[in-house]
Amino acid sequence: MAKEIKLDGVTKEFGSIVAVEDVSLTIPEGEFVTLVGPSGSGKTTLLRMIAGLESPTSGTISFGGKDLTTAPPQDRPLSMVFQNIALYPHMTCRENIGYGLKIHGVPVEERNERIEEAAQSLQIEDQLDKSPSELSGGQQQRVAIGRAFVEDPEVLLLDEPMSDLDAKLKETLRVEFQRLHHELDATFVYVTHDQNEAMTMSDKIAVMNEGRVAQFDSPESIFHDPVSRHVSTFIGTPSTNVLAVDVNDGVGRVESTTLPLPNSTSSEDQVLLGVRPQYLTVGGGDLEFDVTVDVIEPLGIDYVVHTTSLDGDNQVNVVTDSVDELAVGDVITIGAALENVHLFRSSGERIRRPKPDGVEAE
Repeated sequence: MAKEIKLDGVTKEFGSIVAVEDVSLTIPEGEFVTLVGPSGSGKTTLLRMIAGLESPTSGTISFGGKDLTTAPPQDRPLSMVFQNIALYPHMTCRENIGYGLKIHGVPVEERNERIEEAAQSLQIEDQLDKSPSELSGGQQQRVAIGRAFVEDPEVLLLDEPMSDLDAKLKETLRVEFQRLHHELDATFVYVTHDQNEAMTMSDKIAVMNEGRVAQFDSPESIFHDPVSRHVSTFIGTPSTNVLAVDVNDGVGRVESTTLPLPNSTSSEDQVLLGVRPQYLTVGGGDLEFDVTVDVIEPLGIDYVVHTTSLDGDNQVNVVTDSVDELAVGDVITIGAALENVHLFRSSGERIRRPKPDGVEAE
């Protein structure tokens, strides 16, 4: 049965380095939760503490309400798939998948039944009697997943399991992981630096930054309602466009567009505007300004139009489904609805813009 995982004030220090700082997070039972962030953000360290491979410097970790902060990995209701596949080269794939069951004394008949079931689910039935050296990288990774799968874990931890695979195989395995999640009664915790993996597979995402959780929410909320500049620019492809805002008497201005700001905002405050390329349109909008077309990049159905502001200070990307009227060197007007524009302080914190009546608009 899937388990809820609760972290309360978890911190991990390595000497003077704080790898994870005061993380409190509840991962609901049965959900697929991804920890995503750049290198050094603390995501793998956090996963290793959940697994029991690292001990927190402070804080507690519980599974299903039971405090297992100091419990060794073998006493936690979980299995783990590592980035390093680490299959036993002298064993067949069948023996690799069933090794954990053998160690735990599962009878041979039941063991073989569970191995066959896992292999069928992962579509590697015809590979079971081969050695790992005879398999492709993707097949080896499926064997490693099968090894975790057969133990019927309540929690499955996955540490960047697709980082060494090619794009086509990643696409296939993304679907595979989601299908397995629906089949298994287990809580999935997945670590990756690839925001595309996080956005396509997860029920919820924890965006990590400098050892802390910057935002924990659904993929849709993180994309449309980021709480900080880091979240807005890290999640989404192409990345969010960031422009400087001129502030005067509590009013922000970008080109000819005025933006209401909180009364506490002064002219000394540095304010930045963020707008996703998907929200910009050719022809203008509530917020609009002129740019020069530099490059038109086809992406199949859509195009990314790379542009530069007329003053040369900002590179701005626009995603559009038609470029019939555009050419490199053109000066065009682009714009976005104000509801799709976010403002950030220089610290990166999101500024919630007020409505005219004082009620927060966002």
